[in-house]
Parts: sequence; structure tokens; C-alpha cells
Amino acid sequence: MDLFDYVREQNKENESPLASRLRPVNLDEVVGQEHIIGKDKLLYRAIQADQLSSVLFYGPPGTGKTTLAKVIANTTSAVFLQLNATSAGKKDMEEVVRKAKDNAGMYGKKTILFIDEIHRFNKGQQDYLLPFVEDGTVILIGATTENPYFEVNGALLSRSIIFELHPLTTRNILTLLTRAITDTERGLGAYQAVADEDALEFLAEIAGGDARMALNALELGVLTTERSEDGKIHITKEVMGECIQKRVVRYDKTGDYHYDTISAFIKSMRGSDPDAAIYYLARMLYAGEDIKFIARRIMICAAEDVSNADPMALVVATSASQAVERIGMPEARIILAQAAGYVASAPKSNSAVVAIDEAMEVVQNEKIKTIPAHLQDAHYRGAEKLGRGIGYQYAHNYPNHYVKQQYLPDELEGRKFYRPSQNGYEKKILEYFEKIGKE
Repeated sequence: MDLFDYVREQNKENESPLASRLRPVNLDEVVGQEHIIGKDKLLYRAIQADQLSSVLFYGPPGTGKTTLAKVIANTTSAVFLQLNATSAGKKDMEEVVRKAKDNAGMYGKKTILFIDEIHRFNKGQQDYLLPFVEDGTVILIGATTENPYFEVNGALLSRSIIFELHPLTTRNILTLLTRAITDTERGLGAYQAVADEDALEFLAEIAGGDARMALNALELGVLTTERSEDGKIHITKEVMGECIQKRVVRYDKTGDYHYDTISAFIKSMRGSDPDAAIYYLARMLYAGEDIKFIARRIMICAAEDVSNADPMALVVATSASQAVERIGMPEARIILAQAAGYVASAPKSNSAVVAIDEAMEVVQNEKIKTIPAHLQDAHYRGAEKLGRGIGYQYAHNYPNHYVKQQYLPDELEGRKFYRPSQNGYEKKILEYFEKIGKE
């Protein structure tokens, strides 16, 4: 490294964002994630003993994935190399492998390779790494915001330990903010900023578990607020409100939080909890989820989980779907809330999904070709000579507009698919069956 490189590195360190400057240099400085780096936990012991095997860090942005990698870099005696999957190509990977082989052969040192956003690597890139991870040429640390079980090759998964990082708690972020505003070496202490207690609490709570977001907002507040007459920068709740205009909602339309939130939404409707259903609806709407997608899920829930216990549920859900397409936001939120609330509050039955799934299984697995002759089409010339439609009894000619006759194929006679529940309108269906003598 020449003098110019040294100066560039020093400037980069001094001018980097607060969140980067405050990254811990050892395990004792790490805040949060006690479930994986508590002093009695496997990861803590492995880092301390410098005996780390390949790992994948999985969690939301701002939870400390890169931070843990940097701590390992500061702790290990191995050579630490880093790639970002968004920009690294085949040549970069080949160069890393070459260096790792040299480190092992010439110096007897292990090589730890940290790949940020490893989910961005395609299958071919991940396959390229596999043999070098397997034979120990590199010890892999991968960081991803996406579920590794979906985005990382199974072969790499089987050779790595997965550690899931959780969103930081409000108290965790408050600890980091307090450290940031008082630290004179790496933080904002030199600015002589004074933050109101309620300002830091507000920022810690509204950051939604994202430490980077909170620290960036604090830094923005300190750098853009004029000094008061006492020579200090006063950070108030109002200042913090300007720095974060909108609450952070963990939601990605293609990631885990998308699926987790819609799953919670559906399960809340199924579980007859309209309050929770509307909360998750609000969360999706706030994050900008497609209202047509939400409407489709409500329709599916109405058919799958309410069924004929309340036939109006599907009518309401379908009408809501049509209405939101015509009206759009923001008024669509009201329509979706009405539909979600109705479906959540309706009596529940899964009789329709059970019936069709059982019938589909029979169609797939049992060779049944016949249709009773009396049910076959008798409207074409010659049908009667072929026995089509002969013996069919027209239901409306009988009391209660019902007559007992065979409808299922011979091979399935007596088989039950639709079994109404005792809930809601389906109880009336059962009563009707009993009235007409249907078994």
C-alpha cells in the first residue's frame, strides 16, 4: 500500500456513514442476537476459538450480518476475503480461490470468504464454490436477506450452518443510538449533540428493528441541525420525525416478509380474528402491496375456509375484488377491510376444499370410465337406441323436488365427498338433506 492508498483508506474510514464507523470490532461490542452469540452459544464459542466452519447469516437488513462477518475478520487468524454477489463475477471468484490455495500452500493459513447478498449468485456461481467449500479451500460466510432454503443451493446448505438473525429490539437500537451520540472517536460525540430521551426512544421504536436505518437518521439529524445559543446541537423528537418521514415496515414483495405477512393475514381470517386480519392488511397496504393480490387472497380464503358455512363470504370477497380494481387506493383500503373483516367473522368450514381434493385424488388414482346411462346425454339422434338417458327421473316431478337415484359411477356408488359441517349455513344444508331423506 503506497501513501495515496493509505490516505484514501483513512479518508474512507473517517467519512463513511455512522452505521459503518460504529460497527463492533469484537464480540463484546455486538448488540443483540444473543440467541446465537450469547457466551454459551455455538457461534460465540466458534469465533472465540477461531474454529469457524462455513456458515450462512440470514435475516432482515440492519440486523448485523455484515457486522458479525467484520467481527470474525478482526478475530480470526485466517485470511479474510470479501465479495459482494451483486458485482462479483467468475474472474473475481477464481482470483479468490487462487489466493486461498496460495494461503494454504505457502503460508499454512486458512481463508475465510465472506459473500454479501449470496442469494444474488446464480446456480452456476454457487456450484463453482461448492468443491472449494467442501475440501476446505475456503470457509464460507454467506449473508442473505432471503430465505436460504429457497435461494441457496441445497449442496451448499448441507455444508453450512444457518444462523437466523432477528430484528433488533427497541432496547437494542436505543443502546446503539446512545453509544453513537456519545462516542467521540467513531460516533458523533465530537459534535456535542444532545438528544432528548423521547427523541431517541421514538427513533428506536420507529426504525422497525433496523439499526442502520436508525443510525443513518440520527446522523442526518445531527449534521443538518443548527447549533443552539449554548453551542450544542439539540436533537428533539420533531427533528427525528423529519429524518424518518415514514415508519419502516419490513416487507419485500418478493421475499420472506411478503410471504410471512400474507400467511399471517390468511391465518388470521381463517382463525376468525378480524382485528389481526385488518392489522396485517394495513401492514401490506402501508408497504405498497398490490391490492389485486390481496383481493385474490381474500377470495381464496372465502372459498377455502368459509365455504358454504356462509356462501355470502365469497360474494362479498368477489365484489370487493371487482371494486378495488375500479376504485384503486386510497379508498380500496376500506373495501378490502370490509371484505377481510367479513371473511374473518364468518362461520368456518373447509368442506369444499376437502371435497374437491378427495375427488381429484380419486380421478387421478382410480380408473373409472363409466357414467350411469340414465345420466348420459339423450338429446342427439339415436341416443335412445343406445340406452342414453333411459330411466332418468326428473327431480322436479317429485315431492321436495328430490328423488333418490344413482348419480355417481357404479364404482363409486355410496362414496361421500361433500360433508357439510355443523357451522353456519351448512347446518341448514344438513337439515335439508335430512328433510328430503338424502343419506
